[in-house]
Amino acid sequence: MTVIRQSADFRNIYRHGFARVAACTLPVAIADPATNAQRIAEQVLVCHDDGVAVALFPELSVSGYAIDDLLLQDVLLDAVDAAIATLARATAGLLPMVVVGAPVLVDGRLYNCAVVLHDGVVLGVVPKSFLPNYREFYEKRQFAAGDEPARPVLDRPHWPGADPAGQVPFGSDLLFAATDLPGLILHVEVCEDMWVPVPPSARAALAGATVLLNLSASPITVGRAADRQLLARSASARCNAAYVYASASAGESTTDLSWDGMTMVYECGELLGESERFPAAAARTVVDVDLDRLRQERLRQGSFDDNRRAEGVLGRDGQSFRTIGFTLHPPDGDLGLRRRVDRFPFVPDDPALLAQDCYEAYNIQVSGLEQRLRAIGSAKLVIGVSGGLDSTHALIVAAQAMDRLGRPRTDILAFTLPGFATTEHTRSNAAALARALGVTFETIDIRPLAAQMLRDLGHPAGDGAQVYDVTFENVQAGLRTDLLFRAANQRGGIVLGTGDLSELALGWCTYGVGDQMSHYGVNAGIPKTLIQHLIRWVMSTDQFDGAVNTTLVSILDTEITPELIPTKPGERPQATQDSVGPYPLQDFTLYYVLRRGYRPAKIAFLAEAAWRDASVGDWPAGYPVDERAAYDLATIRHWLEVFIRRFFGNQFKRSALPNGPKVVAGGSLSPRGDWRMPSDAVAAAWLADLASVRPD
Repeated sequence: MTVIRQSADFRNIYRHGFARVAACTLPVAIADPATNAQRIAEQVLVCHDDGVAVALFPELSVSGYAIDDLLLQDVLLDAVDAAIATLARATAGLLPMVVVGAPVLVDGRLYNCAVVLHDGVVLGVVPKSFLPNYREFYEKRQFAAGDEPARPVLDRPHWPGADPAGQVPFGSDLLFAATDLPGLILHVEVCEDMWVPVPPSARAALAGATVLLNLSASPITVGRAADRQLLARSASARCNAAYVYASASAGESTTDLSWDGMTMVYECGELLGESERFPAAAARTVVDVDLDRLRQERLRQGSFDDNRRAEGVLGRDGQSFRTIGFTLHPPDGDLGLRRRVDRFPFVPDDPALLAQDCYEAYNIQVSGLEQRLRAIGSAKLVIGVSGGLDSTHALIVAAQAMDRLGRPRTDILAFTLPGFATTEHTRSNAAALARALGVTFETIDIRPLAAQMLRDLGHPAGDGAQVYDVTFENVQAGLRTDLLFRAANQRGGIVLGTGDLSELALGWCTYGVGDQMSHYGVNAGIPKTLIQHLIRWVMSTDQFDGAVNTTLVSILDTEITPELIPTKPGERPQATQDSVGPYPLQDFTLYYVLRRGYRPAKIAFLAEAAWRDASVGDWPAGYPVDERAAYDLATIRHWLEVFIRRFFGNQFKRSALPNGPKVVAGGSLSPRGDWRMPSDAVAAAWLADLASVRPD
């Protein structure tokens, strides 16, 4: 179980469950351990000044990798032994846990090892389990395989950190856990260990390791870098872990091979950072790993622990691991955040990836609706169109579904239902879109019905008073949906819901006979911030003709509004985001609540990193320049509180949610799928956590 970090500074990364790691490469001095130790120590000091918790160096970085039979020379091995002791002393008082590669003599055999050091001592030594002995590799000539060492310790009484018997832990079964940074549990493997079908790191991850380190001396050939990335990405994704990789660089012998000094870090299948290859000097990839994310992913995936039991890891009769604790003493203060935080976690910044996501999202919706119509038979589709984003997108999805089913678009019965605040602009957009698509279109003015209902309720607005409360709004919303259901009864159809994922999260929908209800909610899995991009994708890929696209442009330029409260001349129209908050901020929060289960304080920390400066970072393709806002911490905190209160207060609406397809990996709010929550849960604990966020 993780706990709130003790740093007094809200902007400190370690307080919010991040660990800064560095994958380092540097020019090696061939067969010169003293020089290599000095160069490594210099880089460790740089990492310390940078607030790095873990610094990884390449395979055999103390001796050099490509030195062949010099590895068996006593002079070289004595110098390596002395260099390790020197490096241990050089780390005293420094923050990083340091992992270096060195040949280590144990019981008459030489092992290719990772030596783990921290704060002046050697914590343990991990041998390479699997030795390549094919193509350009001949490691079995010098080394013994470390998968089953003769004993679990090595004798090094002169090394700092040796126990009273002069011994240091030795083996591939070692985990290194920070006692003062919950979730930072490290495992080390060496180069070829990553390339075998069942890597040691996979079992270590099942045993609890969250950050997997690989020291490598992989020589470069055409295409090998892509293979390394594939393996590192795959390992991080399958193991719900961070995978940190550092390879040998300049200085290694080029008698027969060449070296590119590749460094990279992946987290759950995502590339956090990589350095430029073929560096002339020392290079580092420094990133902040999200330990909470790793823990949360494993917490949700019960199959992860099932796999642990099936493999016998930590089991009564299976493989066990030894855990070596160390105290990191994370630094205080604002260290910055060394990772990309997208403003729109549901909307990729990369245009190609955004196009791919839109293609998949659109087709998920269309195919879902197709299947529902096939299952029912010849039902028509009844939909209310307002000229807003949600109903527009639902209508074009419906048109595409009818096309694929070979049915006429006239089987779509589109109704515009103007109320007391409907503008001519939105009404004309709805009509123009319906005409361009060739669907059946009708107008039903709900004002007489709404006025009568208000009078029957004794509401002042029924007699013309300007009392515009929730009842005034919901009478209109309820009548619209009621009429749609009655039209569906009358004409052999089903009501197609238009409400989106963001509205469901915030409870921005009228319960029962209102826009919360339909026969099939085609937009229920689409967050508000994605819908405008889906519509742009529909236009850019020519799903429909030019007349449709012209209307879609006009709709995209219209402010989001429920149009339920009349606007006086000169007044600004009712704006949804004035009530529930900016959808970009609320979708940001929704993602981290739904997908990651984060604390409000951490969400606020990430939101500030993403949103405090509109000029920094990428924006999704096509996002209007005049809408590129920035938010300070006070604003973020305010709307985060609104989100929490509305999210908890409106679960009863989601518990009665109609059918609709899950679309985004960030999750859905279906009570039958991604999200199950009691309707009477209280938000007190979440609000208490948010109270720790105190803007300057």
